[in-house]
Amino acid sequence: MDKFPSQKRAVQYLYPPIDPFDQQILDASGGHRIYVEQCGNPDGVPVIILHGGPGGGCSPAMRRYFDPKVYRVILFDQRGCGRSRPHASVKDNTTWDLVSDIELIRTTLGVEKFILFGGSWGATLALIYAISHPERVTHMVLRGVFLMTQSELDWFYGGGAGKFWPEPWARFVDIIPEDEQDDLIAAYNRRLFSGDLRMETKFAQAWSSWENALASVYSSGQGGEAPGDYARAFARLENHYFINNGFLEEDGWILKNAGRLKGIQGVIVQGRYDMICPPRGAWELARAWPESDLRMVRNAGHALSEPGISAELVRTMDQIAENLS
Repeated sequence: MDKFPSQKRAVQYLYPPIDPFDQQILDASGGHRIYVEQCGNPDGVPVIILHGGPGGGCSPAMRRYFDPKVYRVILFDQRGCGRSRPHASVKDNTTWDLVSDIELIRTTLGVEKFILFGGSWGATLALIYAISHPERVTHMVLRGVFLMTQSELDWFYGGGAGKFWPEPWARFVDIIPEDEQDDLIAAYNRRLFSGDLRMETKFAQAWSSWENALASVYSSGQGGEAPGDYARAFARLENHYFINNGFLEEDGWILKNAGRLKGIQGVIVQGRYDMICPPRGAWELARAWPESDLRMVRNAGHALSEPGISAELVRTMDQIAENLS
């Protein structure tokens, strides 16, 4: 029996697989080297994909939401993950470094303006970039909105989501001593950055499993065990960003600066039963950003691969392409 049936059913909505026409490594600040690839139409409408996490990396499946005849699709692995190097490094790795990396990619590839396409942390980064450089963004298509607020972190790492998923929550919490369980982000931080590779990998896999267990509305609650290298980068980077509040000046920074999104057209695709990034954040963003269109997807959770979410994202990109033609 297929453990995650949604992943197979979602494929029907996607464009056929496409290969990159360009792959390169860019030298960025702080000694980081950023993997970038392009696929689709070299002369098409530029769209930059921002993956989740932080630390998730991009994958070939992310190319398949775009008509390759229309779009010039640009993907990159953010600092410290995927094919970017150094792997799992948090040195010189902040939100503002990532914003600078997007600018580096834009100028290196000779792109004046582009569409931003991102989900979860990718939506966070898209919003922060657009607030910082609104003149460079024509549209944003966001999925599973995460606003990098304390209330969202409290929901996911403070027991809110655990009330709906007690079994995976217990697995996530029980490996931490009871006297440290009042601040799980800090408790995991001490272990993810212990300097002991075996310990870091063990707790990275537990951190990743908790999130993966809740990603799909079809999940059985078994998060699985991610490969050690992937889990270590994913967990260390997420934890690093979360313990530093996304490197934003104040809680609620995105909504407080949402006025700078004026003139940017947007679509927000949100799973109604998203347990990782609850729909309230998407709703609040839509209220603060009048040019956005909030599309709640029933019977869907957080994952990009949910059938309803995949269908709505492809429909959205096709609608944008039609309007631009």
